[in-house]
Amino acid sequence: MTTALIVLAAGKGTRMNADLPKVLHPLAGAPLLIHALQAGGALDPDRTVVVTGHRAELVEAAARAFDDRITCVRQTEQRGTAHAVAQAAPALEGFHGDAVVLYGDTPFITAETLEAMLAARARHDVVVLGFHAAVPGRYGRLVMDGDALAAIVEYKDADDATRAIDLCNSGVVCADAGMLFSLIAAVGCDNAAGEYYLTDIVGLARARDLSAGVVTCDESETLGINSRAELAQAEAQFQCRARDAAIADGVILPAPDTVIFAHDTWIGADAVIEPYVVFAPGVTVESGATIRAFSHLEGCHVSQGAVVGPYARLRPGAELAEGARVGNFVEVKNAVIDAGAKVNHLTYIGDAHVGAGANVGAGTVTCNYDGVNKHRTVIGAGAFIGSSTMLVAPVTVGAGAMTGSGSVITRDVPPGDLALGRATQVNKAGLATRLMEKLRALKAAKAKV
Repeated sequence: MTTALIVLAAGKGTRMNADLPKVLHPLAGAPLLIHALQAGGALDPDRTVVVTGHRAELVEAAARAFDDRITCVRQTEQRGTAHAVAQAAPALEGFHGDAVVLYGDTPFITAETLEAMLAARARHDVVVLGFHAAVPGRYGRLVMDGDALAAIVEYKDADDATRAIDLCNSGVVCADAGMLFSLIAAVGCDNAAGEYYLTDIVGLARARDLSAGVVTCDESETLGINSRAELAQAEAQFQCRARDAAIADGVILPAPDTVIFAHDTWIGADAVIEPYVVFAPGVTVESGATIRAFSHLEGCHVSQGAVVGPYARLRPGAELAEGARVGNFVEVKNAVIDAGAKVNHLTYIGDAHVGAGANVGAGTVTCNYDGVNKHRTVIGAGAFIGSSTMLVAPVTVGAGAMTGSGSVITRDVPPGDLALGRATQVNKAGLATRLMEKLRALKAAKAKV
């Protein structure tokens, strides 16, 4: 079965009170549009068309960053959903298969629901996704005739009897692509809003003796985002689902309500995630690892048995091998920490490789940036880096080597050597006492003025 996706993403989202297109507002670290594309991507579509409008160049860039095979078309005037879908027709000329219409601001449609819609195409020419609403409000209503869908009536155009129906329209539609565009070509705008409604295709299909049916899903799947308040609600809904899924998969979450997941966070069974941990996109934590409280992870990989935190930050490119330890107030960026290595206190490791079993003392900094370029630091296996060592990259500390505390290391250290890079200590007898007496006298003199 060949399938095309048509994702509508042209609206500004006036109620968001932002210049950023509505579909680019982030949910769990990814734009709403990406959630819709991921849902549709589960169908393994042969073609994907994104219909853009407001600040089209931004939306198109986001879509193509997700998948450079996506075709983008523009709706220069917002004249309704049918008009938006019609913009995709040239991009799908000659396509033979089903088309599924999705919305860039509806992030929670599941793959199972979309697969059920495609399966229902064996029985109906047009399939609409519906849901039973607890509070139907201003949703369009699905008017049934037995098991068949007779019509979709927008709230603005509905009478009281129709408004009493609780089976509502999600807007998601599936039909043969050629037939879909044929029906859309016949849609008019004789309605209260003067717009071309996609929902009108059901009545037009019935008039052509074509069948229309409904697949239903949970109301939570159909949540559309139209305001910042609804975006916050969606974030809360996503986090609840992610936490429940993690616990079901065997992740240990002592205080789940305090942990924040990204859309792509992956955590293995028996990993421990302590309170107030934040996962930004691109994080994998393997089974048996521990992420201690108040840590922030992004774009990194934590292997089995590794321990991170508390109060640690792993930035993109951080790679922790088995049993590695990254502790209090340590930041790691674009660096590999090999098995059993320890970086436990008040340290920055950037653009570096720390060998197996090495120990990096408190206050160590890999000085990786010269103001123009980044440079790499290599710390060999079993090396011992004394506290407050400044490693001025590019520099290598060999296996089993040591640096004295407080050293500034500017040249390579051969394996097994001890490097000292600090000034010789000089003690000035009695100078501290005399200096303090002088300072106190100056302060007292100023107080009398």
